[in-house]
Amino acid sequence: MAAYIATDHVASFFHLLAGVEPGRSSSDFDIVRLARQGLPKRVLTTLAQKISLTLQELAGIMHMSERTLQRYEDDALVKTEYAEKAVELARLYTRGEEVFGSLDKFKLWMKTPSHAFKGETPVSLLDTSIGFDLVLRELGRMEHGIFA
Repeated sequence: MAAYIATDHVASFFHLLAGVEPGRSSSDFDIVRLARQGLPKRVLTTLAQKISLTLQELAGIMHMSERTLQRYEDDALVKTEYAEKAVELARLYTRGEEVFGSLDKFKLWMKTPSHAFKGETPVSLLDTSIGFDLVLRELGRMEHGIFA
């Protein structure tokens, strides 16, 4: 399982982060640049809508209060650590769409309790980097036909 985004799926990644323009080469380094510079709040709220997360769920994943997120102006850049979490979310959902063949199918799976996650939903694990890793590993197993 690749930890990066396959070149042909970079466009899907940038589609999830609407309002962010990829560099000419659209590489993993463009993604690093995004995480470092921060993202406008409107990009985060659009991402949440596209991946069917409430602002409360998004704020929880980012370890901030919903109220703090709401206080940002739409064009204000959110702190780097929050932008990095948003980039990770977009990468995960791009990978999930790749494995499931459909973003809608992946979103449904993310909100369905799973035996592989001790009865928790995959989305509930995203408040930790270990949870992100668990979900990515499960996607890799699914892609290769290995089910827990």
